[in-house]
Amino acid sequence: MGIEPITTLKGIGKETAEHLAELGIFTIHDLVWTFPYRHEDFRLKDLAETPHNERVTIEARVESMPNVLFLGKNKSRLQVTVLAGRHLVKVVFFNQNYLRTKLTPGTIVTVTGKWDRGRQVINGSSIKFGPKTDDTDFEPVYSLKGNIHQNKFRKYIRQALDVMGEETMETLPLHLLEEYKLLPLTEALEGVHFPKDANHAKQARRRFVYEELLQFQLRIQALRKARKETEKGIAIQYDLQKIRAFINTIPFELTNAQKRVVNEICKDLKEPSRMNRLLQGDVGSGKTIVAAIGLYAAVTAGYQGALMAPTEILAEQHAQSLSAWFDPIGVKVSLLSGSTKTKDRKMILEQLHNGEIDILIGTHALIQPDVIFKKLGFVITDEQHRFGVEQRRILRDKGENPDVLFMTATPIPRTLAITAFGEMDVSVINELPAGRKEIKTHWLKKEQLNSVFSQMDKELSAGRQAYVICPLIEESEKLDVQNAVEVYEQLTSIFKGRYKIGLMHGRLHPDEKDDVMRAFTEGKIDVLVSTTVVEVGVNVPNASFMLIYDADRFGLSQLHQLRGRVGRGEFQSMCVLLANPKTDEGKERMMSMTETNDGFRLAEKDLELRGPGDFFGKKQSGLPEFKMADLVHDYRTLDVARQDAAKIIYDDAFWENDEYKSLREMLEESGVLNGERID
Repeated sequence: MGIEPITTLKGIGKETAEHLAELGIFTIHDLVWTFPYRHEDFRLKDLAETPHNERVTIEARVESMPNVLFLGKNKSRLQVTVLAGRHLVKVVFFNQNYLRTKLTPGTIVTVTGKWDRGRQVINGSSIKFGPKTDDTDFEPVYSLKGNIHQNKFRKYIRQALDVMGEETMETLPLHLLEEYKLLPLTEALEGVHFPKDANHAKQARRRFVYEELLQFQLRIQALRKARKETEKGIAIQYDLQKIRAFINTIPFELTNAQKRVVNEICKDLKEPSRMNRLLQGDVGSGKTIVAAIGLYAAVTAGYQGALMAPTEILAEQHAQSLSAWFDPIGVKVSLLSGSTKTKDRKMILEQLHNGEIDILIGTHALIQPDVIFKKLGFVITDEQHRFGVEQRRILRDKGENPDVLFMTATPIPRTLAITAFGEMDVSVINELPAGRKEIKTHWLKKEQLNSVFSQMDKELSAGRQAYVICPLIEESEKLDVQNAVEVYEQLTSIFKGRYKIGLMHGRLHPDEKDDVMRAFTEGKIDVLVSTTVVEVGVNVPNASFMLIYDADRFGLSQLHQLRGRVGRGEFQSMCVLLANPKTDEGKERMMSMTETNDGFRLAEKDLELRGPGDFFGKKQSGLPEFKMADLVHDYRTLDVARQDAAKIIYDDAFWENDEYKSLREMLEESGVLNGERID
C-alpha cells in the first residue's frame, strides 16, 4: 500500500504532480514519508510566563480601534490594543490593512506571534476571529517550494494517511516496539503529521528517530559483516615475547590508553579477516609509538610494514622516531619521498623488493608503480583525511590483503565517529603521557596586542620559537581580519636585526613550504608567520609560543589542532587567542579554549555549536542526511541503534523471520548486501 501515484488523490492534477515531483514526491508513500521540520505550537500561553522573543498564542479581546500607519506603496503597519487575561498589550501586523475594519472593540480574537517582553508587544504572524478551538494546538510545517502551500499540502497528507489507513505495514519487529515502548507505525505517522498533543508529537518523533538510525546502522553492520566474510586478510602470528621486550626498551611508560589500543591492534592482526581500524588520538597523545608497536608486531611475523604521511616533514619525523627505536634491535627502517635522490631511491626499491627493508615510511611516493614490497602485511596511513580513497587503496593493494590502520590527530565526537566511520573499528587514545605540561591559553582583545608582543619577545630572548597564525594570506576588502603578509612585514619591522621571521601560506609551492618548515624545525627561523597550513603533525619541541589572530574565525577543533603545534618540549608553552568576537557563539568558543586542553571535549562542543555538516565540511563529511534524527541531540539513540543493529545482523532470525522482512528489503534496496559502499 502506498505505491499508487499521487494523482490518485483528490485535487492533485498533472500540474500539482509536477510541483510535488520537484520535492521528490511521486507516490502516496513518498507523500506520507515527507515529514514536517517543525510544528507550530498554538497552545494558549500566559504572557507572564512566556520568555522574551518566544512565539506565543493568546486569546484576547480587542480594546481599541486599530491604528494604521502607511509606509509606502502597499506597505502598512497596523497596531491594536488587546486584553489577554490580565495583560493589556499591543499587537502589530504588517501589510494587513484589511484587518482595520474587522478589529472592532469587544471582538474576540486568537493571535499568534513573537512576544517582545520589554515593549509588551506581540508581532503578529496569524490571527483567527473567535475563541481558540481545541483542534489546532499543533500544526505541521513542511519544507516546500514553488506553488505548493502549507494548507494545501496538509490536506494532501491528510488524504494520503486516510487512504493508507490501517493497511500500513509495520516496518519494525514487534519485540523492538515493546522493548522501547515505541508507537506502532500508523499511530506514529498520525503523530508526526497531526499530533493530538505535545506528547504524541514527541513519541512519534522518538519512534522515527530510532527507526532511521537503526536502518542506517543495519546498513553499516551488514557492510562490515559482508567485508569480514569476503575480504580475507592475513592472520599475523606475531612474537609476543619480542614485542614485550621491545616495549621495555622504550624510554617512557606507555599510558593505559596506549596499552589498550596496542591490544586492540594486536588482536586485529591475529584475526584472519582484514583489519580496518581508525586510531584517534589527541595532539601529543602518543599515536606514533602505538603505530610503531603494531608495525614491529608484523615484522616479528616476517611481514613488512608501511607508513604513509601527508608531508615530507611529517614522514621525516616519523622515520627519525622509528629509526631511534628500531635501529638498536636490528629492524631496518627506510624513508622514501619525492626528495629522495635517484641513486638512493633505486637502492631502497631494490632492498624493499628483496625484503631487506622491514618498515618503509614515506609520502605519496609510496604509491608509485615501481614501489614493490616482498611481503607487505601492515599498512598505516597518518592523517588519513589528507589522502584520497584511491591513494589509500593503491597502497593497500601493494600487499595481499594487508591489515590497515588509519590515524588522525583530529578528535572526532563519538556520534560522528559512529556514523562517518561506522564501517571501521575505532580506537581512541584519550589520555596524555605523564608529565606533559598543559598549554596555557589566554583570550585577549586586539587592543592588548602590544602586551602580546612583549610576552613573545620574552620567549624568543630565552631562545625559544613562536608561531603566529593568520586566517588570510593577503588583505581582503570584505573581511576585516589580519593577514599573513601584513603581519609578517609588521613583525619583521618590530624585531628587525634581533629575530629571523619566516612566512608560509597555501600559495607557496609544496617545495617552498617544506623549505620554510624545515628552516623553522632546524631553528633557522625564530617566528613563523603562517596560515593554517601548519596544522598537521609538525613537531618543533623548541616552539613554546603561539599567537592566533582573529581566533573567533576558526572552529574549536581547528583552534585546538593549531594550539597543539606548541607544548611539545620541556618548556611551559602559551597560546594567545587574539579576538574581538561579535557573536555569543564566538565568545563561547574563546571561553571553551581557555577552559580546557581536552580535544575530545572541544570536539563535542564544536559539534554542538556548528552542527555535523560544518564539523567535517558539508561536501567532505560523508555523513548521511536524516529526515528526523539529529546527530547532536540523538547521540544516545544512535548508540542504542548501533548495538541493536550489531546483534540483529548476526542473528539467523533476521535473515529468516517475517517480522524482519521490511528491514531486509531496505538492505536489499540500498545495495549493501552486494557489498556496495554506503555514502
